[in-house]
Amino acid sequence: MEEGHGKMVNAQFIIGFIISSLIWILVISYLHKRWQKQREELIENHNRFIHVVENTKDFIYYYQLYPERQFKYLSPSAENIFGEGSIERAYLNPDVPFIDIHPDDYDILHKKVTGEIDYSKSIIQRWKDKDGRYRWFEEYATPIYENGVLVALQGVLRNIDEKIELQEKLQYRIYHDALTDLYNREYFELKFDEYNEQTNVPVAIIVCDLDELKYINDNYGHKQGDVLIKATANLLNKFSSNTITVARIGGDEFVLLVAETTEKETERLVQSIRKEIDMHNENGSDVIIKMSIGYAFNQNSKGNMAELFSQADKNMYKDKLKRKQLSCEKVLVYNS
Repeated sequence: MEEGHGKMVNAQFIIGFIISSLIWILVISYLHKRWQKQREELIENHNRFIHVVENTKDFIYYYQLYPERQFKYLSPSAENIFGEGSIERAYLNPDVPFIDIHPDDYDILHKKVTGEIDYSKSIIQRWKDKDGRYRWFEEYATPIYENGVLVALQGVLRNIDEKIELQEKLQYRIYHDALTDLYNREYFELKFDEYNEQTNVPVAIIVCDLDELKYINDNYGHKQGDVLIKATANLLNKFSSNTITVARIGGDEFVLLVAETTEKETERLVQSIRKEIDMHNENGSDVIIKMSIGYAFNQNSKGNMAELFSQADKNMYKDKLKRKQLSCEKVLVYNS
């Protein structure tokens, strides 16, 4: 009886052991498959990341600064912009960034590699591409320090030519008149404030006001009035230069802001404008330009711009009144 009981216990033990072993085998097999799957996913994600790094338009770099300058890594996508062999060239010559940087951005690059820049902000620079053109880049750089010494930089660069072009177009629209492409009132006021508050130079303001624009609009339509405005803008824009800003500041009002000039030069400029108008009208143009002009000059712009503009505007109205009187006298002589 006892012997039979003992055999039963042994049988139960063996069965329990076998079941436990099978369970462990199943658990281990499950864990192995799960680990294998995770490993495959990690490898896949790693390969995907490498693919992205190597094929993205952005490119990643690691640039050692100490003990000597040397590129430790440049992602293959850099060659999309800088050309085949450019990475090898950079590995062989760590001064390539200083050679290909736009001259105006050299100081930015110097501050970046010496730790004198705010790395928390994007860094905008231009580098020469494979065709010799300067391209715009936005960079996010991370400094690496050891014992308080800047030993390396790592970061990512993105070409932003399209972004810069869009910004320039928006900037152009903000500061240019839609009808004439001249500078507008906003830009004139910007320059006005600059000379009034920051830069003290000899300056002149020439105010030009179209005569009879309302008459043209009322009798021939606004389209014909626009033709007159455009013709006037084209004429005045001939006098635009680095020191002469030509702007349309109202419907029929234009202004020339002249810096670094003298009173005599301003007088000659006004005479040249009048002569250009006469030549335009005498050449059989379909659009006759009649314009009143007033100007004022001051040796010092700072703090004097409001008075200068006011004086030029008053002189323009004096000229307009004088022109009306002359016109009336001609009519009287003709009728008599």
